[in-house]
Amino acid sequence: MKTTIGGSAGAQAEGQAMSNGKASMRAKISHRYTFEAFDPQGNLKWTHVEDNIVTNAGLDDILDKYYKGSSYTAAHYVGLTDGTPTVAAGDTMASHAGWTEVTAYDEANRPTLTLGSVSSQSVDNSASKASYTISTNGTTIGGAFISTDDTKGGTTGTLVSAVAFDSGTDKGLDDGDTLNCTVTATMADDA
Repeated sequence: MKTTIGGSAGAQAEGQAMSNGKASMRAKISHRYTFEAFDPQGNLKWTHVEDNIVTNAGLDDILDKYYKGSSYTAAHYVGLTDGTPTVAAGDTMASHAGWTEVTAYDEANRPTLTLGSVSSQSVDNSASKASYTISTNGTTIGGAFISTDDTKGGTTGTLVSAVAFDSGTDKGLDDGDTLNCTVTATMADDA
């Protein structure tokens, strides 16, 4: 699933650098979320891969920190959304009418997004996946998000990215299940 920021949809941030009146570069930023669910015995229950939107707040934050050199922290956290979420470019941590955060897991805070080394315009957390120990039977997951705040159910911080599973593909989890989430961030020349 691939959409473009700038219109009404928004999954890739596109920018143009002008040279002699012609566009010389178009960059896109994207995040891919890979989910793996395991039962209490460690058996794989399901996997799901989904591409995201980078929110307007996230794009502003990236521009502010990189180009303006504003104070920066590399602290980012991965949260979960409920079933059938609707994510939008205008969503923020304080205002996201189309989804609710899932907090039915044992960990006290949202897991830290611990990224590895950058290579070939990509970086991921595959060596340290965001992991959740589900605490309630019948928990439904419909997506995830990246925030700069680790508070479970919190409404502060910057909502950088959000993802919703394709329609009809919500996933169920039960008490004792483990959900792992790998986030791959990519920036590429889209010329």
